[in-house]
Amino acid sequence: MSPDLWMLLAFAGLLIAGVPVAFSLGLAGAVGILAGLPPAMLATLGTNTYNSIAKYPLIAIPLFILTGLIFERSGVALRLVRFAQALIGPRHGGLALVAVLVCMIMGGMSGSGPADAAAVAMVMLPSMTRAGYPKPFSATLIAASASTAILIPPSVALILYSIVVPGVDLRALFAAGLFPGILAGLALLVPALLVSKRYGWEGGTPVAGAERLRVGETFKQALPALFAPVLILGGLRSGLFTPTEAAVVAVAYGVVIGLCVTREIGLKDLWGLLGEAAVISGVVMLIIALAGIFAWAGTMLGTFRDLAEWIIALTDNGVVLLILIMLAVLAAGMLLDAISIYLILMPILIPVMQHFEWNPVWFGILLAMNIAIGQFTPPVAVNLMVTTEVAKIRLEQTLGWALLFVVAMAGALALVAVFPEIALWLPRTLGYNVG
Repeated sequence: MSPDLWMLLAFAGLLIAGVPVAFSLGLAGAVGILAGLPPAMLATLGTNTYNSIAKYPLIAIPLFILTGLIFERSGVALRLVRFAQALIGPRHGGLALVAVLVCMIMGGMSGSGPADAAAVAMVMLPSMTRAGYPKPFSATLIAASASTAILIPPSVALILYSIVVPGVDLRALFAAGLFPGILAGLALLVPALLVSKRYGWEGGTPVAGAERLRVGETFKQALPALFAPVLILGGLRSGLFTPTEAAVVAVAYGVVIGLCVTREIGLKDLWGLLGEAAVISGVVMLIIALAGIFAWAGTMLGTFRDLAEWIIALTDNGVVLLILIMLAVLAAGMLLDAISIYLILMPILIPVMQHFEWNPVWFGILLAMNIAIGQFTPPVAVNLMVTTEVAKIRLEQTLGWALLFVVAMAGALALVAVFPEIALWLPRTLGYNVG
């Protein structure tokens, strides 16, 4: 067998055996080095792991993870839910609408789907259950809506994409993800409202004059949370700070909100959040570090080049090939996390993208939308695992609802694929380089 095949089979075998993705990547890279390169090249393992994480933009990842944790624990989700409920009022599908909107706003703070899903599920699931929504439906809707966090800036996945793909402006990616993220949320909302109306879940009258004052009161309570995305995106657009500096600003703002405004976290809680963010960030950085071994071995052996040439040879039709790639990424998203997918697939897909002259910003958003679908599609479905745990139900109970929302978000993905300007108009208007 060729060294390429040894490396790929080692990676697949280790994953099947249940070895964590990070160690599967590192060990498979070492197998490739032993199979096709001088054994002395094993001395590069330490250098490759260090070089993979010694990149300034990566600082933003642990900081945005910490931001998400701070906002989750500081009562922000609860205040957003109260405001949205007061604004929308009791009507068929009202709480479903609230869940989607709050998930999208929370995604503009945390950049992490699972964190978004956990925060919103804790607040929304009890009230949705009391209003007559089945727990499997509610858990699936929140998991699907939380997946928009991978699109709506700031997004941890888009930060990594900007590092893996040379020359891509992170600010352009952030701007490009906004409208597709909103479109994905709206796509989920349509079937949610139709199903709610059909089964008669929740009902009542619109917000009356007596309740309008409550809208104002809840708006004041939610204002600090609503201002967070404005602060981050406004600072990036004005050039006041870089994306990495925006992460620092987001953390500082979250600390002020939690300690001084909502007063739901103390210094002791903050210390615990720092430790929790460090653990989560450590897992992410370990994957990135050990993936560096796999990437270096695949480059030196020519594995990625050979796979890219094989993919290009499948068809001369760029549309057909794009569909095949999207299906492959969707399948990968059902089994792996976004970070692993980018690190494994992008060395292969970059030559394909360049061959067909696909816009790298647009292509990155398509990949992110596909991975977002994978976050609530069994068998792995990280977001769905979080919400079903909160709801105390089995993952299998959500399968039918998950398929409904997969079809809905796939429709949004198809629109962005057919009309690239949905993603590219905003970054072009803002003057960012879109390639």
